[in-house]
Amino acid sequence: MGKNYEIGDVVTLKKAHPCGSHEWEILRVGADFRLKCMGCGHQVMMARKLVEKNERGLIKKNQ
Repeated sequence: MGKNYEIGDVVTLKKAHPCGSHEWEILRVGADFRLKCMGCGHQVMMARKLVEKNERGLIKKNQ
């Protein structure tokens, strides 16, 4: 099974958002994720499979 994602974690994705940020905060977890860009605050829905495929790093909220 995949990684244990939780609300509040920050995930680093392979491709940058047009604002230049690679980091996204997880706002909703399920079959789809709601992610908020850490650079500009834009929110998107993305399939779990796509997030797991393009993830390059995970920062847990309780570190």
